[in-house]
Amino acid sequence: MPFLDRTDAGRQLGRRLEPLRATDVVVLGLPRGGVPVAAEVARALDAPLDVIVVRKLGAPFQPELAMGAVGEGGVTVLNQRVLRMAGIDDDEITSAEQRERAELERRALRFRGDRTRVPLTGRTALIVDDGIATGSTARAACAVARAQGATRVVLATPVCAPDSARALAAETEIDEVVALELPRLFAAVGQFYEDFRATEDEEVVDILAHTPRPAERAPAGEPPPRDEEVTVPAGGGRLAGFLAVPPEARGLVVFVHGSGSSRYSPRNRYVAEVLQQAGLGTLLFDLLTPAEEAHRAHVFDIELLAGRLAEVSAWLRELPAHRTLPMGWFGASTGAAAALWAAAEPSADVAAVVSRGGRPDLAAARLGEVRAPTLLIVGGRDAQVLELNQWAQARLRGENEIAVVPGATHLFEEPGALEQAAALARDWFVAHLARTPQPSG
Repeated sequence: MPFLDRTDAGRQLGRRLEPLRATDVVVLGLPRGGVPVAAEVARALDAPLDVIVVRKLGAPFQPELAMGAVGEGGVTVLNQRVLRMAGIDDDEITSAEQRERAELERRALRFRGDRTRVPLTGRTALIVDDGIATGSTARAACAVARAQGATRVVLATPVCAPDSARALAAETEIDEVVALELPRLFAAVGQFYEDFRATEDEEVVDILAHTPRPAERAPAGEPPPRDEEVTVPAGGGRLAGFLAVPPEARGLVVFVHGSGSSRYSPRNRYVAEVLQQAGLGTLLFDLLTPAEEAHRAHVFDIELLAGRLAEVSAWLRELPAHRTLPMGWFGASTGAAAALWAAAEPSADVAAVVSRGGRPDLAAARLGEVRAPTLLIVGGRDAQVLELNQWAQARLRGENEIAVVPGATHLFEEPGALEQAAALARDWFVAHLARTPQPSG
């Protein structure tokens, strides 16, 4: 058996799809069996996860013959060749569409609850299933994703019938098909799994409920600015980043990600979106070059990471458009320690610091020298980290607070937890950056 179960298959598929980590990708699981596979892929790519709910429109005289498909957002995709060949009229199409759309909406509500669909406009849609036999549902999902605005559609699966893979690769709506296994003797998807128990609705609901809400769930208001890709000279190399500054910004927040993460972190991107809606610019950047990331010790070298933050902040100050904006630092996990280490420097150009699930104890030697107002956000169920933050708070001499998000664990994956953390960070930065005298230009 190539795969132990769907989790194992998802991890193997995630490693194969690693090149997509550097793109604006949304991972979409096909319910039900594709969702646990997609969850592992999303984790490997540090990308947002959603379901793609589609319903095929069966021809009136032969329900198995797909004349089109419907998807969320009012999307309808029709196969004009089938319609012409079968002489299907508009009334028959409308009847089938109404019937299937009602079922689609029921299923979407069942799986996603009050979570909104992740918009695909301008992004790469990575559609994942646990295996593909005929490919009819996958084909419909890809067409729907394209109609929902995806600029690139990639279909990925652990195992696929060879004939179906060739046919899907020829589809105009699909840019790439990725399959780990293309077995010559293919009878059924389940034959390639040691454990292929059915995925129940409840499992899909649980997986989605424990995935951080994507950045598109920012508070209502003006559309946030689009990310501008930047490269920052630092550490003798160049670091990649995303810079987004709304018109008439009141401040600028630099994000310092934790170990094992990057500028693509969906949790940090969500928080950045919330800050942008509040009129704050944001910069998310990679703390290390790809070559440096290969050496695990660098990920936990707090002094090195703090130096990178200082270099990147100085680079921002050299940009005329942002020279006078008061600056804040947002750190997660080990990134919070780096932010506090850098904030202890007498020359630190920072007006406020926020730590989310941070390890301020890793900057213990310098906590007493931090003067920037500091907010420590911790999950109520993250007992060990909460204790470490309380220990660190006792050593901070400047203005500081601890905010505990009830019921949240270390990654703030529980429904509503990340939203609370983002709101706390927003309010802290808005309050402290607004009252900070702007640097002279």
